[in-house]
Amino acid sequence: MEALTRLSGLRDRDAMDRSLVEALGQLLAASRVAVHRVVGDSGDEHWLTGACLLAGLHTQPMDPSWMDMRELPLLASQPDWARCARQAVELVLPSGKATQQGLVVLFPLGSDTGTVGVVEVCTDTSPSEELLAMANGVLSVFRNINSLLDYSESDTLTGLLNRKSFDETFYKASALPLSQLHADTERRQPGPLRYWLGVIDIDHFKLVNDHHGHLIGDEVLLLLARVMRQSFRFLDKLYRFGGEEFVVLMRCRGEEDAQQALERLRQNVANHVFPRVEHVTVSVGYTDVRIGDTPPAAVERADLAVYYAKHHGRNQVRSHAALVREGELADVAQTSDIEFF
Repeated sequence: MEALTRLSGLRDRDAMDRSLVEALGQLLAASRVAVHRVVGDSGDEHWLTGACLLAGLHTQPMDPSWMDMRELPLLASQPDWARCARQAVELVLPSGKATQQGLVVLFPLGSDTGTVGVVEVCTDTSPSEELLAMANGVLSVFRNINSLLDYSESDTLTGLLNRKSFDETFYKASALPLSQLHADTERRQPGPLRYWLGVIDIDHFKLVNDHHGHLIGDEVLLLLARVMRQSFRFLDKLYRFGGEEFVVLMRCRGEEDAQQALERLRQNVANHVFPRVEHVTVSVGYTDVRIGDTPPAAVERADLAVYYAKHHGRNQVRSHAALVREGELADVAQTSDIEFF
């Protein structure tokens, strides 16, 4: 199958989803194939529809970069999808639940961490056991390729995203369409959802390694990553850039919300008891992600705020924009798109 061959050679997740629905559509002669993922924190899960193939044509997928979670259907709103994901087996819905697209077959979408969603396939006739087995084989190939991507994009120590996976997500964040701004204005929300970049640096981390050894230092890094996961939301992107430097890319409506989120992390780290070291603190700097921004420009602004925090007591969160307004820092001219880390 041509679609399956393309799938095995892809490294872009959106393109992989499109090839997956094409492969299943061809295999099962489907009128509609869609990928529905479970997103959100425990107790507040929603359905996010990604790639969708309708009558042989791709529809526009929902982009999680710009989605407001509150606008997505709740997990309980689709009990059949939820049952398929929970039981991790394909379901052929009874004829009484057939839709205008035809019979509905649901396949669990698996990953190394468990079932992360379902693939919905609409056909005119019930697929044979042989076709179901072949469809599950396609999904196994898809899962294995995703696992390889997860491994290549993850920091080996902490499991957070690594630096090389940062740029693509950042450029999506810096390309906020004007239509999104207008839509938020029309809904009369407090402000448009924007991306904010925070840089987190462990205070006196060299002393941890010098006094307790690198094994304890690695344990501190590992536990800090765990505290970060507990402090931020499901769709916030968490990175380890190397050494003791971490980065978060998150959506907030304004500077105050970004400050509160990062302050929550700072307090959680300060209150956490680490082995042997007992307590560590972090200095945090952050900046808004601007339209047309580049990774070097945004990271530089946040780094300047971290540097200021380090030299004014540590264990604090500083906004680059606030420091510029207060005259403590000069604004940094946006760097060229051709600059690299």
